Amino acid sequence: MASILVLNSSVLGEGSVSKALVEEAVHRLLEASPGATVIRRDHGTVPVPHLTTANVAGVRGEPATDAERAARALSDELIAELRAANTVVIGAPMYNFSIPSGLRAWFDYVLRPGVTFSYSEAGPQGLLTGKRVIVIESRGGLYSEGPAQAMDFQEPYLRTLLGFIGLADVTFIHAEKIGFGPEARQAALEGAKQALAAAA
Repeated sequence: MASILVLNSSVLGEGSVSKALVEEAVHRLLEASPGATVIRRDHGTVPVPHLTTANVAGVRGEPATDAERAARALSDELIAELRAANTVVIGAPMYNFSIPSGLRAWFDYVLRPGVTFSYSEAGPQGLLTGKRVIVIESRGGLYSEGPAQAMDFQEPYLRTLLGFIGLADVTFIHAEKIGFGPEARQAALEGAKQALAAAA
C-alpha cells in the first residue's frame, strides 16, 4: 500500500502558505492513490529536539545515557517513517534565506551514517532510493531568478540534503513574492496550485 510522509515546518499555523499548499498536494496524491497511508509530522508545532552535547551520541555515536538512547529511538522512528514512504511532501518556508530550524533538526536525526548514507572510496552513497519527494517552498520575495537568487540558501541546501541520502526524484514547487501584498500572495498560491496539478 502506498504511504505518504508529510513534513510541515512553518510556525505560522493556519496562516501558513506552505501548509495550505502541502494540504493541496496531499489531496491530489490521495485522489491518485485513495487507500494510501498518510503519516504527518509538524515540526513547526511539535519540533524534534535539537541535537546537543547531551544527546548527539544517540545519532552520531553509541548511546550510553538516557538522553542519548532517547535520541537514538527518535532517530530510528523518523528514519522508519521515511523508509516506509513512497512519497514525501515537505513544506519548507524560507526563513532568513534558508529553512526553519525545526526542519533542519529533522534532517539532523535522519542523516545517519551507515543507516541512510554510507561512505566509500567513491564518496558518500545515499541508501534511501526509489522515493518521490515534493518540496513546497514559500518565499516572501523572488528567489528563483533575478538578483536575489544568490541569497537562496533554501533550495540548494534541501536538494543537497535529500540527495545525500539518495532522494534524487525531487520536485520543487514555488510560492514566491507572498510578501508583496494580498494580490501577489493570491497569485503565488494559484500559481503553485497549478504547478502541483501538473506535478501530482
